[in-house]
Amino acid sequence: MISPVNLMHKTIEFMQRWPGLLALAAFASGVASYILVERKEALAQLIAVFLLLSWLWLLLDNWLRERVEQRFGIAISPNFLRFALQMVHQESLFFALPFFLAVTSWQHGQAVFTALLILCALVSVVDPLYFRKLAPQRTLFVVFHAFALFVVLLIILPVLLQLTTSQSLAAALAMAVLLSLPALGALLPGGRWWRVPLLLLLLSALSAGLWQLRSWVPPAALRLNAITLSHDVDYEQRKPGRSIHQLDESALHHLGLFSFTAVKAPRGLHEHIFHVWLHNGKEVDRIKLDISGGRASGYRAWSRKQNFPANAVGKWQVKVVTESEQLIGLVRFTVTPAAAEQLQEPAEPEPEQVAVPVLQVDL
Repeated sequence: MISPVNLMHKTIEFMQRWPGLLALAAFASGVASYILVERKEALAQLIAVFLLLSWLWLLLDNWLRERVEQRFGIAISPNFLRFALQMVHQESLFFALPFFLAVTSWQHGQAVFTALLILCALVSVVDPLYFRKLAPQRTLFVVFHAFALFVVLLIILPVLLQLTTSQSLAAALAMAVLLSLPALGALLPGGRWWRVPLLLLLLSALSAGLWQLRSWVPPAALRLNAITLSHDVDYEQRKPGRSIHQLDESALHHLGLFSFTAVKAPRGLHEHIFHVWLHNGKEVDRIKLDISGGRASGYRAWSRKQNFPANAVGKWQVKVVTESEQLIGLVRFTVTPAAAEQLQEPAEPEPEQVAVPVLQVDL
């Protein structure tokens, strides 16, 4: 009968001999996890718990190894920890990757974040890069470790704890920065009275700097299934009318526009989102909507805007963003000058319109 120690050594030898299989298994596991989360949200919670426990085990590694050796007399090889850490990194990054690929707006700063995630995932499966270039650099390795935890928490916290996207971003950022403290501390000389104040200052500066870039982080737990601009909405069927990408200024002022969105969110999640209207890059209106998760087709919500500026000709955008300014999606349209015969018609006086447009949400 093979002893646990021999089995552990044989497992490590097998992983060293066939590292490509480990990378393939991590990728397949990540894709399978994404499919399970999409179709069975109860299984998503089990996956979330498993990943959190694996990270907890790594953080308590030294203590757990001592307990195992005292209780069972088995000394866990450092090589085992090294490969286990690589496996958790691979599983975490490839678990997160499909979520971010599905929601990233590639013409936005979000592309930089997702490209960084792809790069880290590739580094985790290429042994020469992971063990020879990354692992020996303690500071860089701790930052890599914190980034992997950060992207996983962005997905797990909304699914497991029903935190909003903004709350999840703040909590994940705080945990990742705290995890980076050992690396920051290693850069400072010990035994100096100013070491702790300087470390806290570095921590505050790092947190503030990363928070300013929060709009570049895709909202992994939310996905825009549909976004349409139309002159009307079928209230009974909760469907938009004909999609509009270009209209003249006269039609815009007389008919207004509905912005219709369907946002998919995890079951149990209640989120505030905003329809942000921009004219030639300048924000002119911001409309708040409340959505709830759990609908396969996405939570349908729409807003109507009628009070447009007198000179509305130009390029328009409607962005769908979270409370923390993370972009969920956007739609563009163009307003052209009104026809000459329309400009000559006497305009009828219109009642003054309120600044906040009428809202209608899917109940």
